Amino acid sequence: MNQEQVQVKTPEYVSLQFQSAGLGSRASAFIIDQVIIMIANFTILIGAIYLMDFMGLFMGTSWVPIAIVTILAFLINWGYFFFLEYFTGGRTIGKKMLGIRVMQENGHSITLLSSFIRNLLRIVDQLPAGYLLGILMIFFHSKHKRLGDLAAGTLVVHERRVRKRKKKTAIEKEIERRGITRDDWKLEEWTIKSFKEKDWNLLKTYVERYLQVPLEEREQLTKKVSSILIEKVGIDTSGKTTLERERMLFTLYLHLKDEWEFE
Repeated sequence: MNQEQVQVKTPEYVSLQFQSAGLGSRASAFIIDQVIIMIANFTILIGAIYLMDFMGLFMGTSWVPIAIVTILAFLINWGYFFFLEYFTGGRTIGKKMLGIRVMQENGHSITLLSSFIRNLLRIVDQLPAGYLLGILMIFFHSKHKRLGDLAAGTLVVHERRVRKRKKKTAIEKEIERRGITRDDWKLEEWTIKSFKEKDWNLLKTYVERYLQVPLEEREQLTKKVSSILIEKVGIDTSGKTTLERERMLFTLYLHLKDEWEFE
């Protein structure tokens, strides 16, 4: 089916337009992921054969490697999708290469529970063989959803890029003037995900009002906001100067902007 525009209504009553990922792009991404999983399984199998020979020769037993291979195969085949989709913003390696990702129906990043449900139901979507049920549902559903997507409340969409504004805002010019970039503070994906919607709203409000606040009040505002957001990831800001706090908050803003701000 042709790719279609999907309208998403966020909890903030903002309507967003996404292009749903159809059967072709999803199948291509899945094939790439399966090749990666097959390579991982083959590597584990070869290692297990050598381990079985070793244990059989010196210990007279070979059941331990079989148990290890069984557990690892299960973790890889099921955990690959579950963990990557949650910890990398809905993108497995295949999805990233095809420019698609999984997201919540409300436009937010996929949650741990949704990722669990979505991938647990792969067992059903595979029935009766070769993902036939999942393929049929994706093909005929108006939003290209398989059973796992319906149960988890998720969508697979093409990546959306935030359009660069032709005219920069005053705060963007200020950040640029200070030479602040995302690379000033390396943040892991799990760290970014630890910040919730209320954190983003607080940070966005701080950044938007920063230049409007009188200088005598700006220092206290920066101190309060940084003590809430920066210290949330275990960084003590008590010994930081106001300029250092501001720089960290602006850098955090650049990171979270990609996660929470849409066109």
